[in-house]
Amino acid sequence: MARKLGVGVIGCGNISKAYFSLAPLFKGVEMRACADINQESAKARAKEFGVRMETVDGLLKSDDVDIVVNLTIPAAHYDVSKQILDAGKHVYSEKPFVLSVKDGLDLKKRAEKKNLRIGSAPDTFFGGSHQLARSLVDSGKLGKITSGTCHVMSHGMEHWHPNPDFFFVEGGGPILDLGPYYISNLIQLIGPVKRVAALTSIPATERTITSKPRAGEKIPVTTPTTIHALMEFASGAAITFNASWDVWLHGHSPMELYGELGTMHVPDPNFFGGDVRFSKGAKPVQKLPKWEHPFGVPNQMHSMGMMANYRTVGLADMAIAVMEGRPHRCSLDAALHAIDVMTGILKSGETGKFVEMQTSCERPAAVGIKEAKALLAKPK
Repeated sequence: MARKLGVGVIGCGNISKAYFSLAPLFKGVEMRACADINQESAKARAKEFGVRMETVDGLLKSDDVDIVVNLTIPAAHYDVSKQILDAGKHVYSEKPFVLSVKDGLDLKKRAEKKNLRIGSAPDTFFGGSHQLARSLVDSGKLGKITSGTCHVMSHGMEHWHPNPDFFFVEGGGPILDLGPYYISNLIQLIGPVKRVAALTSIPATERTITSKPRAGEKIPVTTPTTIHALMEFASGAAITFNASWDVWLHGHSPMELYGELGTMHVPDPNFFGGDVRFSKGAKPVQKLPKWEHPFGVPNQMHSMGMMANYRTVGLADMAIAVMEGRPHRCSLDAALHAIDVMTGILKSGETGKFVEMQTSCERPAAVGIKEAKALLAKPK
């Protein structure tokens, strides 16, 4: 495929570096411009990656920009995405792409009116390990999935992020910040959710930043940081989901799915790689043989060693889907359903009642080895 869609970025904070550095791995996209309300941030990213610096208005008027990636803080996602659509450009947003189903439906209406696409991170479910898990589910080796567990627990974001304030107000918290990785992976593995229930709390109403440059500064906490949720899927599966920033250590697996014929351990959905383990019936759990999936190949040094990181593959898949006239995998419907699930969990925590989902979606198409190679600029 020779043609590429031009990409502009609004929001030049921490996550923007991943988009600029990893986009060249894929077909279909070319990073061309960036903008930020802090012009110094935009100037620095533009210089670092050889793209054009623009004002937000200038970027939205740029003829060589077809897709705008919205990397602003969650509370601004709706307003910025609305501006992008109104300017006649496709939107790809960082997660969570909105903070309410109402706002998501409004963006959907605007996009459909102008025949535009909306996509949203996370795209980590494209990873080799998660697609191996998907192939096991689809093969029937697990039988029908009846239940499962998910756990994402630590002691917060104020220990490493330079400006962690937004994590602890509406739009943040472990459900809306980390939940998208888990919910999106569950959707691609077993489908949509029917209803949810939860217990939520704010154990600490104030946090002390220990990261530079604001070490010692106090910040308020106004959104739940410990959540115990129960999700009933349309398939009948019941999955528990525990998310917390009030836990020092724990011994739970990130994700386990229990089927009629066996058990599957799925690695952290926040990452593309990791070991998938499977047990048939009561036999011992075994690590599955290596699967030669392109998005499972370690390609970047991390604090935990070499890891697979292919963020922006969802953006590339959307660009190619636009040109090919097919559905993209990080779709508006799937992202909106994940928002429905997560906001439903928070609502249940407030009301003490089960919350029925307002939306549904189809599982995104699987990304097998052949499909993954087709997305890479230089297939592995």
